[in-house]
Amino acid sequence: MTAREHNKLVGVFLMVHGGLQSLIMLLIGLIYAGIGVGLILGGDGREDKTVGFVFILVIAFVLLFTAIFFLPQLLGGYKLYKERPNARIWGIIGSMFACISFPLGTAAGVYGMWFLFGDEGKRFYLGGGQPQFQSLPPTPGSWQ
Repeated sequence: MTAREHNKLVGVFLMVHGGLQSLIMLLIGLIYAGIGVGLILGGDGREDKTVGFVFILVIAFVLLFTAIFFLPQLLGGYKLYKERPNARIWGIIGSMFACISFPLGTAAGVYGMWFLFGDEGKRFYLGGGQPQFQSLPPTPGSWQ
């Protein structure tokens, strides 16, 4: 595979994993928010309304907290796929966050870091990668 193909594949993997995480959290958020709204609207007493309000506050906090983990994956995957200038940095951040989620996220994150930290990824984004030490012969007379 070429570096461009690896780059596109890492971008797709990060976007798919981040998208699945965001979809699952959206569904969980809708379920718990629905329970909270149901308790607020159908509750008999003040305690039911309070519990419903707490449900909504807790799920809002959970959704905001989990956005910290899946938004860098979506952003990094998109930037990698479109080959943006700062895609390597966002790809590394997204890959690190993806590694937390076992097993699919770990696979996507390790593959992303393997490419982005490897020589092929460095050449693709940095234009040559890390300079290699070459053993040049000493100039005549400098070793005496």
